[in-house]
Amino acid sequence: MCGIAGFTGWGDEQIARNMIQAIKYRGPDSTGVFAHSEFTFAFARLAIIDLRPEGNQPMMSADKRFIIVFNGEIYNYQSLRKELEPHFSFNSLSDTEVLLNLYARDGVNMLQSINGMFAFAIYDFEKKELFVARDRMGKKPLYYTTTNNSFVFASELKAILQHPSVTKKLNTEAVNQYLTFDYVPTPSSIVQNVFKLEAGQYLIAKNNQVTKKESYWQHDFSRHNPISFNDAVHQLDNLLNDAVKSRLMSDVPLGVFLSGGLDSSAVAYYAQKNSTQKIKTFSIGFENKSYDEASYALQVSQHLSTEHYTEILSAQRTLDLIDEILPVLDEPFADASLIPTYFLSRHTRHFVTVALGGDGSDELMAGYPTFISNYFKGPFANLPKPFIRTLMSFFKGVLKASDKNISLDFKISQFLRGFLESPDHIHQLWLGSFLPEEKKALFLPEIYSSLSDKSGLSIIDNCLKTAKGEWTDFEKTSYYYYQTYLQDDILVKVDRASMYNSLEVRAPFLDKNVVEFLNSLPKNYKQKGLESKHILKKLMEGKLPDNIIYRSKKGFGIPLSHWIRHELKNSIQETLFEKDDLFDKKFIEKIFSEHQSKKTNHRKLIWNLFVLKRFLSYYHF
Repeated sequence: MCGIAGFTGWGDEQIARNMIQAIKYRGPDSTGVFAHSEFTFAFARLAIIDLRPEGNQPMMSADKRFIIVFNGEIYNYQSLRKELEPHFSFNSLSDTEVLLNLYARDGVNMLQSINGMFAFAIYDFEKKELFVARDRMGKKPLYYTTTNNSFVFASELKAILQHPSVTKKLNTEAVNQYLTFDYVPTPSSIVQNVFKLEAGQYLIAKNNQVTKKESYWQHDFSRHNPISFNDAVHQLDNLLNDAVKSRLMSDVPLGVFLSGGLDSSAVAYYAQKNSTQKIKTFSIGFENKSYDEASYALQVSQHLSTEHYTEILSAQRTLDLIDEILPVLDEPFADASLIPTYFLSRHTRHFVTVALGGDGSDELMAGYPTFISNYFKGPFANLPKPFIRTLMSFFKGVLKASDKNISLDFKISQFLRGFLESPDHIHQLWLGSFLPEEKKALFLPEIYSSLSDKSGLSIIDNCLKTAKGEWTDFEKTSYYYYQTYLQDDILVKVDRASMYNSLEVRAPFLDKNVVEFLNSLPKNYKQKGLESKHILKKLMEGKLPDNIIYRSKKGFGIPLSHWIRHELKNSIQETLFEKDDLFDKKFIEKIFSEHQSKKTNHRKLIWNLFVLKRFLSYYHF
């Protein structure tokens, strides 16, 4: 796991060093720069496989035709190496050199062979072109931009901004999307003309311009698997076992994130099954019992006989972390679970360099409460919007705003707001923050009138347009989650939280073979009535305690609602009420006042704005 940066065209070695220094935490073990008249590569290494200097990057092919910078892990590199050894010489034991030789043999088609998480760039001295690719699910980040005289790329936006030819100008369309999603969705970024390469895509740049950009892999639900449910459970058992086993490959200490939920517990089970030693597992607890799951994690650890480490995240430590994390975010990101994920990563890094996690299971097997909400939307789908607003007002008056995690008033409010826009947008309104009508009141009139997509929801429409017509509504919804929430929230959260602490995190559920298999199964194997993750629960029966398998999903939250009225009140108030060129102060004062009086729980809106305004201040927009 590492940080990469580079450019073609104008620039020098010092610019590349500045770029990689901005993300040095991604790879504290060594730094490498290769400067050439046509391009420059920079690399910060977190050594995981082949710790010797031979594994350092940028890495040149034996024939001096290709050079690579690579962030990630290729889990099938050893079998690929065996294929290549009769035809290529190797100077290291790394997966990086396998990628170089695979590209020399197969060119772009190499992407069909590799299974892993990755973002890499390869320069071809003979063709004078740059090849850049990102993994199928978008686990590893890749930003890029073109200027008048350069093509620039990096693992994170802050590195891109170190290149003098890149103009830092706020993308107000992205701000509008962020207010809806709590993150800036791919392919946009918060800076104009800087983009994220989409998951499962590659590009080719020549003469400092992108000459080709296309998908090499896409989700496909049309390969319907006729397998019986019992056989599917058995096959998933084999696939998960293989996925976890391949991710135990490491030349440095390794462990497992263990929340005590089904997903992380399943990963811990397979990790311990495939280890001859006790696996190290890591969890955090909370002082507020509404948010705490530490006892469940301990139960799973005792059941599996792992070597378990727990640390408590107190209110004061959380508040301190907010001021530590927000300044290093390179885009606004309002999923508050970033904070406990960051703390867990820091705690884990004291013991190991690599951790396995349970990310992706919820998207693959309809694990979120929003999928269950689909069962109850029928009676509300055709109700007039004014009546929906009347219902929202009624429940707001009847139910007192609660500070508990996923409280009843919050559930009802989030559910009803989903019916205020098009049916295609229901899930995003359930997940997100600002409604279109709220943004109209929030933005200053001149900013709002300049937006091309005033609702901020067009990315959903564009996503669903790429879904295949024969897919069911459930499959289209799953696809939407993959392309948005998983790619730009969950995976960004884990990547940033872990890499800020120089920790590599691997996600067995997002193994290519696991994903393609689960996508081939019918809905009722994954969601049976009101039961989510049905196949995984059946698989883990007898392997984990029943109360772990069948307990309700809790999530990884912090008591923001309470803190906004107490511990964070002054800090948030000061930030929100600072004058800016984007927002109407009266609307901000209104939602802040309503939250303080417990009239309405506006924690999502307030936190979303707080993170954004802090970001704009840090980056001097």
